[in-house]
Parts: sequence; C-alpha cells; structure tokens
Amino acid sequence: MVRYISEKQLTIEEFKTPFRANLSTENRRVKLTRVVPWDKFASIYMSLMSSDLGRPGVSPRTVLGALIIKHLEKLDDRGVIQAIQENLYMQYFVGLKEFKVDPVFDPSLFVEIRKRVGHKQFDTLSADLIRTVKGKKDGSHNKKHKKEGSDEPSNKGKLQADATGADQYITYPTDNGILNESSVLAP
Repeated sequence: MVRYISEKQLTIEEFKTPFRANLSTENRRVKLTRVVPWDKFASIYMSLMSSDLGRPGVSPRTVLGALIIKHLEKLDDRGVIQAIQENLYMQYFVGLKEFKVDPVFDPSLFVEIRKRVGHKQFDTLSADLIRTVKGKKDGSHNKKHKKEGSDEPSNKGKLQADATGADQYITYPTDNGILNESSVLAP
C-alpha cells in the first residue's frame, strides 16, 4: 500500500537541523530539489504499486530522492542509505522535515521495488528520472553540442590513447612466477 500526500517541499529555512543553523540555499541538493518533478514521478511510481494491500510504504518522494542520489553519486544500495543518513542536504532532498540519525529505509527496499516493479519498468523509471534531472540541471539540454534529433552529444574531437591506458602484463622481479620459471629452465 502506498500513501502519498502531495506537498510542496519545505523552504530551506523551515528544515530543522540539530545545530541551530540554516542550510545554504546555494547547495547543489537544494537547487536540484527545485527542478525535480516530484509529483509526476510519484504518480508513476504509485501506479506501479498496490494502493489497497499491504502496510503503508515509504514515501515515494523518499524512494525517488534516494534513487536519484544513488545514480548521481554512483553508490550501491547500502551506500546510498548511509550517505543519506549522514548528510543534512540529502535528507532535505529526499523530503524529510528535519535531520534524523536513523536510516530513511532499509536498503533491501531497492531490491523489493526492483522485484515488484520488474527490471524493465524499474530501469525505464530510473532512466526517465535521471534524464529529467540531468536535463533540468544542465539548463534544458544544450542544443549547441547535440546531434539533430538525438539526446547524445555530438563528436567533439579525436580520442588519442597511449600505453598508459592499456593493460601491461609486466612480470616484476619479486614475482614468484619468475622464480618458478627459473627452476624449470635450470638443467
């Protein structure tokens, strides 16, 4: 069961910290909060869940915020929950009203959502979410560097690679393999 009450995000001044200090309005998470279409993605998320059965779920805002952080920071399921637990700005981003020291939800929720929703739909939702966030964060797609009719950037030049970018299978003198080779070669 999913319950969602569409609320506008608190103002940054209303978010309570245990340090009696206000959060900066110039923080990247605070700026990102303003551009994410929370209600649109919450309605998509909720349409994939059962609204009648089960116990009340975690707020879609919290789950979707965690999903955005997961992809932007390139974290695993446990890492994103820990990062949110430790960071005031991330807690504000996922829709909490004040700082709390407990995890926002168990990392296994990501697994359950993937199972319940299905990999294809979960990947589509994730891709749409990240594309929307990146597009708005970058300033509505810089068309100067894009190919016609594509979201991919156009070629900006040549890639030059040298030996520093390739694997080198060098045997070092301290390697046991050299010792083994010398014992086999000896008469």
